[in-house]
Amino acid sequence: MLREVLISLWNGFGQSLQLFCYTLLGGLPLGLLIAFGSMSKIGPIRTFIRGVVWVIRGTPLMLQLIVIYYGPGLLGRGMNLWGGGQGGRMAAAAAAFILNYACYFSEIYRGGIESIPRGQTEAGRVLGMTKAQIFFRIKLKQVYKRILPPMGNEVITLVKDTCLARIIAIYELTYSGQAYIKSDGLLWPLLLTGVFYLAFSGLLSVLLKREEKRLAYFE
Repeated sequence: MLREVLISLWNGFGQSLQLFCYTLLGGLPLGLLIAFGSMSKIGPIRTFIRGVVWVIRGTPLMLQLIVIYYGPGLLGRGMNLWGGGQGGRMAAAAAAFILNYACYFSEIYRGGIESIPRGQTEAGRVLGMTKAQIFFRIKLKQVYKRILPPMGNEVITLVKDTCLARIIAIYELTYSGQAYIKSDGLLWPLLLTGVFYLAFSGLLSVLLKREEKRLAYFE
């Protein structure tokens, strides 16, 4: 029985890990683009982007999952935007997670960029550097160091938030553990999922701490 449970949980963890990776791969670059938009000097663009961020950050991720997965079908009179099966559900979940976390990441990016003294930008301009050169050659590494701790917190939160995908019937880790309550009346498989979450979160915490120490030369 233990072997069967471990195989089931491992498969569920695979789904959670897949969603985790999709979110980081899409959310990190999108978050940077949103951060630039929220700092734009063009008023309508800045207002629109900040409005979207406000809505996304002010509503539950679970609600966003439901709207993104079921919304197109309800509004389009049965239109199946995401396709069927687990693949379609995963695509919808990835879209919801990427959008949600990109908005959170954008605020972290924005705070890091705006924390860099303006004098550095002015010095770069005096040297004849373009805005892109100033950002990538002067600001980027400093911003990276400053945003690493809050970004790490969001990444750890993402590990646990993947369990919300069960709301649209993705067989992720928690879903796999809970299934044994319904089928066999067993609680311990669900409790065992905590070991998976703790192990993965612990590994990420160690890696993030090492990265913070590596960047200590900026101090």
